[in-house]
Amino acid sequence: MKIPAIKGFDEEAFQKYFKNTGWLMFGKVMSLLITIIVARYLKPKSFGDLNFAAALTTIVAAIGALGLDSFIIREIIHDSSKKDEILGTSLWLRIGVNLVLLPLSIGAYLLFHHFSRNPGNPLTWIVFFYAVPGVFKSFNIIDSYFQSQVQSKYVVHVQNIGVIVSTVMKIMLVWLNAPLIWFAAVITFDAAFLATGLVLMYHRQGFKLRTWSFNFDRAKMLLKQSYPLMFSAAMVTIYMKIDAVMLKSVGSTAVGIYSAAAGLSEAWFFIPMAIVTSVFPAIINARKTDVERYNKRLINLYDLLVYISLPVAIFVSFFGSEIIHIIYGNRYEGAGQMLSIHIWSGVFVFLGIASGQYLVTEGYTNISFQRTAMGALINILLNLWLIPVYGGIGTSIATLIAYFISTFYILLVPKTRKQGVLMLKSLFLIHLFEKITTRGTTR
Repeated sequence: MKIPAIKGFDEEAFQKYFKNTGWLMFGKVMSLLITIIVARYLKPKSFGDLNFAAALTTIVAAIGALGLDSFIIREIIHDSSKKDEILGTSLWLRIGVNLVLLPLSIGAYLLFHHFSRNPGNPLTWIVFFYAVPGVFKSFNIIDSYFQSQVQSKYVVHVQNIGVIVSTVMKIMLVWLNAPLIWFAAVITFDAAFLATGLVLMYHRQGFKLRTWSFNFDRAKMLLKQSYPLMFSAAMVTIYMKIDAVMLKSVGSTAVGIYSAAAGLSEAWFFIPMAIVTSVFPAIINARKTDVERYNKRLINLYDLLVYISLPVAIFVSFFGSEIIHIIYGNRYEGAGQMLSIHIWSGVFVFLGIASGQYLVTEGYTNISFQRTAMGALINILLNLWLIPVYGGIGTSIATLIAYFISTFYILLVPKTRKQGVLMLKSLFLIHLFEKITTRGTTR
Protein backbone atom coordinates (compact mmCIF):
# COMPACT_ATOMS: atom_id res chain seq x y z
CA MET A 1 0.00 0.00 0.00
CA LYS A 2 1.34 3.41 -0.96
CA ILE A 3 0.85 6.19 1.58
CA PRO A 4 0.05 9.62 0.07
CA ALA A 5 2.65 12.32 0.67
CA ILE A 6 1.97 15.14 3.11
CA LYS A 7 2.71 18.60 1.83
CA GLY A 8 5.95 20.00 3.24
CA PHE A 9 7.45 16.65 4.17
CA ASP A 10 9.35 13.92 2.41
CA GLU A 11 7.13 11.12 1.09
CA GLU A 12 9.85 8.57 1.78
CA ALA A 13 9.91 9.63 5.45
CA PHE A 14 6.21 8.91 5.77
CA GLN A 15 6.52 5.57 3.99
CA LYS A 16 9.25 4.62 6.48
CA TYR A 17 7.16 5.93 9.39
CA PHE A 18 4.16 3.76 8.53
CA LYS A 19 6.36 0.72 8.01
CA ASN A 20 8.26 1.15 11.29
CA THR A 21 5.22 1.92 13.44
CA GLY A 22 2.96 -0.91 12.24
CA TRP A 23 4.09 -3.24 15.03
CA LEU A 24 3.93 -0.41 17.55
CA MET A 25 0.30 0.24 16.65
CA PHE A 26 -0.42 -3.49 16.93
CA GLY A 27 0.92 -3.47 20.49
CA LYS A 28 -1.14 -0.42 21.44
CA VAL A 29 -4.35 -1.91 20.04
CA MET A 30 -3.75 -5.21 21.84
CA SER A 31 -3.11 -3.39 25.12
CA LEU A 32 -6.31 -1.37 24.74
CA LEU A 33 -8.41 -4.45 23.98
CA ILE A 34 -7.16 -6.40 26.99
CA THR A 35 -7.65 -3.35 29.22
CA ILE A 36 -11.28 -3.23 28.10
CA ILE A 37 -11.73 -6.95 28.81
CA VAL A 38 -10.19 -6.60 32.29
CA ALA A 39 -12.26 -3.48 33.03
CA ARG A 40 -15.50 -5.25 32.10
CA TYR A 41 -14.55 -8.21 34.30
CA LEU A 42 -13.37 -6.29 37.37
CA LYS A 43 -16.15 -3.67 37.32
CA PRO A 44 -15.56 -0.03 38.38
CA LYS A 45 -14.48 -0.47 42.00
CA SER A 46 -11.74 -3.06 41.48
CA PHE A 47 -10.69 -1.44 38.19
CA GLY A 48 -10.41 1.83 40.09
CA ASP A 49 -8.18 0.22 42.72
CA LEU A 50 -5.80 -1.00 39.99
CA ASN A 51 -5.67 2.40 38.30
CA PHE A 52 -5.13 4.21 41.58
CA ALA A 53 -2.18 1.93 42.41
CA ALA A 54 -0.78 2.40 38.91
CA ALA A 55 -1.05 6.20 39.10
CA LEU A 56 0.49 6.47 42.58
CA THR A 57 3.47 4.23 41.82
CA THR A 58 4.03 5.83 38.40
CA ILE A 59 4.35 9.25 40.02
CA VAL A 60 6.93 7.99 42.53
CA ALA A 61 8.78 5.92 39.91
CA ALA A 62 9.10 8.83 37.47
CA ILE A 63 12.37 9.75 39.18
CA GLY A 64 13.69 6.21 38.62
CA ALA A 65 14.53 6.76 34.95
CA LEU A 66 16.82 9.63 36.08
CA GLY A 67 16.20 11.41 32.76
CA LEU A 68 19.08 9.39 31.30
CA ASP A 69 17.54 8.06 28.08
CA SER A 70 18.50 10.87 25.71
CA PHE A 71 21.93 11.27 27.32
CA ILE A 72 22.70 7.55 26.97
CA ILE A 73 21.92 7.79 23.24
CA ARG A 74 24.03 10.94 22.86
CA GLU A 75 27.01 9.59 24.82
CA ILE A 76 27.11 6.31 22.89
CA ILE A 77 26.93 8.12 19.56
CA HIS A 78 29.65 10.51 20.71
CA ASP A 79 32.02 7.81 22.01
CA SER A 80 30.99 4.28 21.05
CA SER A 81 34.21 2.85 22.53
CA LYS A 82 32.83 3.65 26.03
CA LYS A 83 29.52 1.86 25.37
CA ASP A 84 29.96 -0.74 28.13
CA GLU A 85 30.93 1.88 30.70
CA ILE A 86 28.00 4.15 29.77
CA LEU A 87 25.44 1.34 29.85
CA GLY A 88 26.83 -0.29 33.00
CA THR A 89 26.96 2.97 34.93
CA SER A 90 23.43 3.90 33.84
CA LEU A 91 22.08 0.47 34.78
CA TRP A 92 23.46 0.48 38.31
CA LEU A 93 22.39 4.06 38.88
CA ARG A 94 18.84 3.17 37.93
CA ILE A 95 18.72 -0.07 39.91
CA GLY A 96 20.02 1.69 43.02
CA VAL A 97 17.50 4.53 42.79
CA ASN A 98 14.57 2.23 42.01
CA LEU A 99 15.38 -0.03 44.96
CA VAL A 100 15.12 3.05 47.18
CA LEU A 101 11.89 4.16 45.49
CA LEU A 102 10.22 0.78 46.06
CA PRO A 103 9.66 1.23 49.83
CA LEU A 104 8.94 4.92 49.22
CA SER A 105 6.01 3.97 46.97
CA ILE A 106 4.58 1.69 49.63
CA GLY A 107 5.20 4.30 52.33
CA ALA A 108 3.47 6.98 50.26
CA TYR A 109 0.44 4.71 49.88
CA LEU A 110 0.31 3.88 53.61
CA LEU A 111 0.34 7.60 54.43
CA PHE A 112 -2.36 8.27 51.85
CA HIS A 113 -4.46 5.40 53.21
CA HIS A 114 -4.03 6.57 56.81
CA PHE A 115 -5.12 10.16 56.17
CA SER A 116 -7.72 9.49 53.47
CA ARG A 117 -11.35 10.28 54.23
CA ASN A 118 -12.43 7.37 52.05
CA PRO A 119 -9.57 4.84 52.26
CA GLY A 120 -11.44 1.69 51.23
CA ASN A 121 -9.83 -1.72 51.63
CA PRO A 122 -6.02 -1.81 52.07
CA LEU A 123 -4.21 -2.09 48.74
CA THR A 124 -0.68 -2.58 50.08
CA TRP A 125 0.12 -5.71 48.08
CA ILE A 126 -1.41 -4.28 44.92
CA VAL A 127 0.74 -1.17 45.29
CA PHE A 128 3.75 -3.42 45.88
CA PHE A 129 3.18 -5.35 42.64
CA TYR A 130 2.85 -2.06 40.74
CA ALA A 131 5.99 -0.62 42.36
CA VAL A 132 8.34 -3.59 41.73
CA PRO A 133 8.38 -3.13 37.92
CA GLY A 134 10.38 0.07 38.40
CA VAL A 135 13.41 -2.08 39.25
CA PHE A 136 13.01 -4.21 36.13
CA LYS A 137 12.51 -1.11 33.98
CA SER A 138 16.11 -0.18 34.79
CA PHE A 139 17.00 -2.53 31.92
CA ASN A 140 15.22 -0.20 29.49
CA ILE A 141 18.63 1.36 28.91
CA ILE A 142 19.10 -1.48 26.41
CA ASP A 143 16.30 0.19 24.46
CA SER A 144 18.36 3.42 24.51
CA TYR A 145 21.32 1.52 23.07
CA PHE A 146 19.27 0.12 20.19
CA GLN A 147 17.90 3.62 19.52
CA SER A 148 21.46 4.97 19.29
CA GLN A 149 22.10 2.33 16.62
CA VAL A 150 18.78 3.03 14.83
CA GLN A 151 17.68 -0.54 15.62
CA SER A 152 14.51 0.09 17.63
CA LYS A 153 12.74 -2.66 15.68
CA TYR A 154 14.36 -5.25 17.98
CA VAL A 155 12.82 -3.62 21.06
CA VAL A 156 9.40 -3.31 19.41
CA HIS A 157 9.45 -7.04 18.65
CA VAL A 158 10.25 -7.86 22.29
CA GLN A 159 7.54 -5.48 23.51
CA ASN A 160 4.90 -7.00 21.27
CA ILE A 161 5.79 -10.54 22.32
CA GLY A 162 5.39 -9.31 25.89
CA VAL A 163 2.00 -7.80 25.06
CA ILE A 164 0.82 -11.09 23.55
CA VAL A 165 2.00 -13.13 26.55
CA SER A 166 0.45 -10.62 28.97
CA THR A 167 -2.82 -10.67 27.02
CA VAL A 168 -3.03 -14.45 27.19
CA MET A 169 -2.33 -14.42 30.94
CA LYS A 170 -5.00 -11.79 31.65
CA ILE A 171 -7.58 -13.62 29.55
CA MET A 172 -6.77 -16.76 31.54
CA LEU A 173 -7.28 -14.84 34.80
CA VAL A 174 -10.66 -13.59 33.60
CA TRP A 175 -11.62 -17.12 32.54
CA LEU A 176 -10.55 -18.51 35.93
CA ASN A 177 -12.45 -15.75 37.76
CA ALA A 178 -9.21 -14.76 39.53
CA PRO A 179 -9.09 -12.22 42.39
CA LEU A 180 -7.80 -8.69 41.94
CA ILE A 181 -4.34 -9.34 43.39
CA TRP A 182 -3.46 -11.66 40.49
CA PHE A 183 -4.06 -8.91 37.94
CA ALA A 184 -1.63 -6.73 39.88
CA ALA A 185 0.91 -9.58 39.99
CA VAL A 186 0.80 -9.81 36.18
CA ILE A 187 2.15 -6.25 36.03
CA THR A 188 5.32 -7.37 37.80
CA PHE A 189 5.55 -10.40 35.51
CA ASP A 190 5.19 -8.15 32.43
CA ALA A 191 8.10 -5.97 33.54
CA ALA A 192 10.30 -8.98 34.35
CA PHE A 193 9.46 -10.58 31.00
CA LEU A 194 10.34 -7.39 29.09
CA ALA A 195 13.63 -6.98 30.97
CA THR A 196 14.55 -10.60 30.23
CA GLY A 197 13.60 -10.15 26.58
CA LEU A 198 15.76 -7.03 26.24
CA VAL A 199 18.75 -8.82 27.78
CA LEU A 200 18.30 -11.82 25.49
CA MET A 201 17.94 -9.59 22.42
CA TYR A 202 21.10 -7.70 23.43
CA HIS A 203 23.00 -10.99 23.76
CA ARG A 204 21.58 -12.18 20.46
CA GLN A 205 23.30 -9.24 18.76
CA GLY A 206 26.65 -10.58 20.02
CA PHE A 207 27.05 -8.46 23.17
CA LYS A 208 27.31 -9.44 26.85
CA LEU A 209 26.13 -7.67 30.00
CA ARG A 210 29.12 -9.00 31.92
CA THR A 211 31.37 -6.61 29.98
CA TRP A 212 29.49 -3.63 31.42
CA SER A 213 31.25 -1.61 34.12
CA PHE A 214 30.44 1.12 36.61
CA ASN A 215 32.45 4.36 36.62
CA PHE A 216 31.92 6.82 39.47
CA ASP A 217 33.07 9.85 37.47
CA ARG A 218 30.80 8.86 34.60
CA ALA A 219 27.90 8.55 37.07
CA LYS A 220 28.48 12.07 38.41
CA MET A 221 28.66 13.46 34.88
CA LEU A 222 25.45 11.72 33.78
CA LEU A 223 23.52 12.83 36.86
CA LYS A 224 24.76 16.41 36.53
CA GLN A 225 23.52 16.58 32.95
CA SER A 226 20.27 14.66 33.36
CA TYR A 227 18.79 15.92 36.62
CA PRO A 228 16.77 18.75 34.95
CA LEU A 229 15.14 16.15 32.68
CA MET A 230 14.54 13.91 35.71
CA PHE A 231 12.54 16.64 37.45
CA SER A 232 10.80 17.49 34.19
CA ALA A 233 9.76 13.85 33.74
CA ALA A 234 8.48 13.78 37.32
CA MET A 235 6.45 16.92 36.65
CA VAL A 236 5.01 15.41 33.46
CA THR A 237 4.00 12.27 35.37
CA ILE A 238 2.32 14.28 38.11
CA TYR A 239 0.59 16.26 35.39
CA MET A 240 -0.67 13.06 33.70
CA LYS A 241 -1.47 10.83 36.72
CA ILE A 242 -2.42 13.02 39.66
CA ASP A 243 -6.11 13.02 38.69
CA ALA A 244 -6.62 9.31 39.51
CA VAL A 245 -4.83 9.72 42.86
CA MET A 246 -6.87 12.76 43.88
CA LEU A 247 -10.16 11.23 42.69
CA LYS A 248 -9.60 8.34 45.13
CA SER A 249 -10.92 10.70 47.82
CA VAL A 250 -14.38 10.15 46.30
CA GLY A 251 -13.92 6.37 46.15
CA SER A 252 -12.49 3.56 44.03
CA THR A 253 -15.65 3.34 41.91
CA ALA A 254 -15.22 6.95 40.82
CA VAL A 255 -11.60 6.23 39.89
CA GLY A 256 -12.67 3.17 37.88
CA ILE A 257 -15.35 5.03 35.92
CA TYR A 258 -13.03 7.95 35.18
CA SER A 259 -10.18 5.61 34.21
CA ALA A 260 -12.43 3.81 31.73
CA ALA A 261 -13.16 7.13 30.01
CA ALA A 262 -9.61 8.49 30.22
CA GLY A 263 -8.15 5.21 28.96
CA LEU A 264 -10.16 5.44 25.75
CA SER A 265 -9.43 9.15 25.37
CA GLU A 266 -5.67 8.66 25.79
CA ALA A 267 -5.38 5.44 23.77
CA TRP A 268 -4.21 7.27 20.66
CA PHE A 269 -1.77 9.73 22.27
CA PHE A 270 1.14 7.76 20.78
CA ILE A 271 0.11 8.88 17.27
CA PRO A 272 1.30 12.51 17.49
CA MET A 273 4.60 11.40 19.01
CA ALA A 274 5.14 8.97 16.14
CA ILE A 275 4.27 11.62 13.53
CA VAL A 276 6.39 14.33 15.12
CA THR A 277 9.36 12.00 15.53
CA SER A 278 9.07 11.07 11.85
CA VAL A 279 8.85 14.55 10.34
CA PHE A 280 10.92 16.66 12.72
CA PRO A 281 14.30 15.82 11.16
CA ALA A 282 13.03 17.49 7.96
CA ILE A 283 11.90 20.50 9.99
CA ILE A 284 15.30 20.80 11.70
CA ASN A 285 17.08 20.60 8.33
CA ALA A 286 14.90 23.41 7.01
CA ARG A 287 15.84 25.55 9.99
CA LYS A 288 19.52 25.27 9.02
CA THR A 289 19.00 26.51 5.46
CA ASP A 290 15.72 28.42 5.14
CA VAL A 291 13.90 29.99 8.11
CA GLU A 292 10.79 30.72 6.05
CA ARG A 293 10.53 27.09 4.96
CA TYR A 294 11.15 26.06 8.59
CA ASN A 295 8.13 28.07 9.75
CA LYS A 296 5.98 26.76 6.90
CA ARG A 297 6.80 23.19 7.86
CA LEU A 298 5.91 23.91 11.48
CA ILE A 299 2.58 25.36 10.31
CA ASN A 300 1.97 22.27 8.14
CA LEU A 301 2.70 20.05 11.14
CA TYR A 302 0.34 21.98 13.44
CA ASP A 303 -2.36 21.88 10.76
CA LEU A 304 -1.91 18.14 10.21
CA LEU A 305 -2.25 17.35 13.92
CA VAL A 306 -5.40 19.49 14.20
CA TYR A 307 -6.90 17.84 11.08
CA ILE A 308 -6.41 14.46 12.80
CA SER A 309 -7.47 15.31 16.36
CA LEU A 310 -10.31 17.81 15.85
CA PRO A 311 -12.73 15.54 13.91
CA VAL A 312 -12.21 12.75 16.45
CA ALA A 313 -12.91 15.15 19.34
CA ILE A 314 -16.09 16.43 17.68
CA PHE A 315 -17.37 12.92 16.90
CA VAL A 316 -16.64 11.49 20.36
CA SER A 317 -18.07 14.52 22.15
CA PHE A 318 -21.45 13.77 20.51
CA PHE A 319 -21.36 9.99 20.86
CA GLY A 320 -19.31 9.49 24.05
CA SER A 321 -22.14 7.80 25.97
CA GLU A 322 -22.92 5.44 23.09
CA ILE A 323 -19.22 4.51 22.75
CA ILE A 324 -18.95 3.74 26.47
CA HIS A 325 -22.15 1.68 26.36
CA ILE A 326 -20.95 -0.37 23.36
CA ILE A 327 -17.53 -1.04 24.90
CA TYR A 328 -18.36 -1.43 28.59
CA GLY A 329 -22.09 -2.13 28.64
CA ASN A 330 -23.95 -0.74 31.66
CA ARG A 331 -21.08 -1.22 34.09
CA TYR A 332 -19.59 2.25 33.75
CA GLU A 333 -22.52 4.65 33.85
CA GLY A 334 -21.36 8.26 33.76
CA ALA A 335 -18.14 7.55 31.86
CA GLY A 336 -19.74 8.76 28.63
CA GLN A 337 -19.95 12.36 29.83
CA MET A 338 -16.38 12.20 31.06
CA LEU A 339 -15.20 10.82 27.71
CA SER A 340 -17.04 13.57 25.80
CA ILE A 341 -15.11 16.17 27.81
CA HIS A 342 -11.77 14.42 28.14
CA ILE A 343 -11.45 13.67 24.41
CA TRP A 344 -10.85 17.38 23.72
CA SER A 345 -7.62 17.10 25.71
CA GLY A 346 -6.22 15.18 22.75
CA VAL A 347 -6.30 18.29 20.55
CA PHE A 348 -4.01 20.11 22.98
CA VAL A 349 -1.82 17.04 23.56
CA PHE A 350 -1.24 16.77 19.80
CA LEU A 351 -0.25 20.45 19.54
CA GLY A 352 1.72 20.25 22.79
CA ILE A 353 3.90 17.40 21.55
CA ALA A 354 4.71 19.28 18.33
CA SER A 355 5.49 22.55 20.09
CA GLY A 356 7.53 20.63 22.66
CA GLN A 357 9.86 19.48 19.91
CA TYR A 358 10.05 23.08 18.70
CA LEU A 359 11.12 24.20 22.18
CA VAL A 360 13.84 21.53 22.32
CA THR A 361 15.09 22.47 18.84
CA GLU A 362 15.33 26.15 19.79
CA GLY A 363 17.00 25.35 23.11
CA TYR A 364 14.07 26.58 25.20
CA THR A 365 14.15 23.68 27.67
CA ASN A 366 13.40 25.98 30.61
CA ILE A 367 10.19 27.11 28.93
CA SER A 368 9.28 23.47 28.32
CA PHE A 369 9.71 22.73 32.04
CA GLN A 370 7.79 25.87 33.03
CA ARG A 371 4.75 25.03 30.96
CA THR A 372 4.67 21.44 32.25
CA ALA A 373 4.94 22.68 35.82
CA MET A 374 2.18 25.19 35.14
CA GLY A 375 -0.05 22.43 33.76
CA ALA A 376 0.60 20.23 36.79
CA LEU A 377 -0.14 23.05 39.23
CA ILE A 378 -3.35 24.05 37.46
CA ASN A 379 -4.47 20.42 37.33
CA ILE A 380 -3.94 19.94 41.07
CA LEU A 381 -5.69 23.20 42.01
CA LEU A 382 -8.68 22.57 39.74
CA ASN A 383 -9.02 18.99 41.01
CA LEU A 384 -9.06 20.25 44.60
CA TRP A 385 -11.91 22.57 43.64
CA LEU A 386 -13.92 20.44 41.20
CA ILE A 387 -13.66 16.86 42.52
CA PRO A 388 -15.69 17.44 45.72
CA VAL A 389 -18.46 19.02 43.63
CA TYR A 390 -18.49 17.09 40.34
CA GLY A 391 -16.39 13.94 40.94
CA GLY A 392 -15.04 12.38 37.75
CA ILE A 393 -16.62 15.02 35.51
CA GLY A 394 -14.75 17.65 37.51
CA THR A 395 -11.52 15.73 36.97
CA SER A 396 -12.19 15.60 33.21
CA ILE A 397 -12.76 19.36 33.15
CA ALA A 398 -9.62 19.99 35.21
CA THR A 399 -7.55 17.83 32.87
CA LEU A 400 -8.87 19.60 29.77
CA ILE A 401 -8.18 23.08 31.15
CA ALA A 402 -4.72 22.06 32.37
CA TYR A 403 -3.75 20.67 28.96
CA PHE A 404 -4.98 23.84 27.24
CA ILE A 405 -3.07 26.15 29.59
CA SER A 406 0.08 24.05 29.40
CA THR A 407 0.06 23.91 25.59
CA PHE A 408 -0.55 27.62 25.10
CA TYR A 409 1.68 28.77 27.95
CA ILE A 410 4.16 29.77 25.22
CA LEU A 411 1.82 32.68 24.36
CA LEU A 412 2.90 34.28 27.64
CA VAL A 413 6.61 34.18 26.74
CA PRO A 414 7.69 36.89 24.23
CA LYS A 415 10.27 34.77 22.38
CA THR A 416 7.83 31.88 21.79
CA ARG A 417 4.63 33.90 21.33
CA LYS A 418 4.81 33.63 17.54
CA GLN A 419 4.60 29.85 17.73
CA GLY A 420 1.63 30.11 20.07
CA VAL A 421 -0.15 32.32 17.56
CA LEU A 422 0.59 29.83 14.76
CA MET A 423 -0.91 27.01 16.85
CA LEU A 424 -4.01 29.10 17.59
CA LYS A 425 -4.46 29.72 13.87
CA SER A 426 -4.17 26.00 13.21
CA LEU A 427 -6.63 25.23 16.02
CA PHE A 428 -9.28 27.59 14.57
CA LEU A 429 -8.53 26.42 11.00
CA ILE A 430 -7.43 29.92 9.97
CA HIS A 431 -4.58 28.54 7.86
CA LEU A 432 -7.07 26.31 6.04
CA PHE A 433 -9.41 29.22 5.32
CA GLU A 434 -6.46 31.33 4.14
CA LYS A 435 -5.47 28.60 1.67
CA ILE A 436 -9.04 28.29 0.39
CA THR A 437 -9.34 32.09 0.02
CA THR A 438 -5.99 32.32 -1.74
CA ARG A 439 -6.95 29.63 -4.21
CA GLY A 440 -10.26 31.36 -4.84
CA THR A 441 -8.66 34.72 -5.62
CA THR A 442 -6.00 33.22 -7.90
CA ARG A 443 -8.55 31.56 -10.18
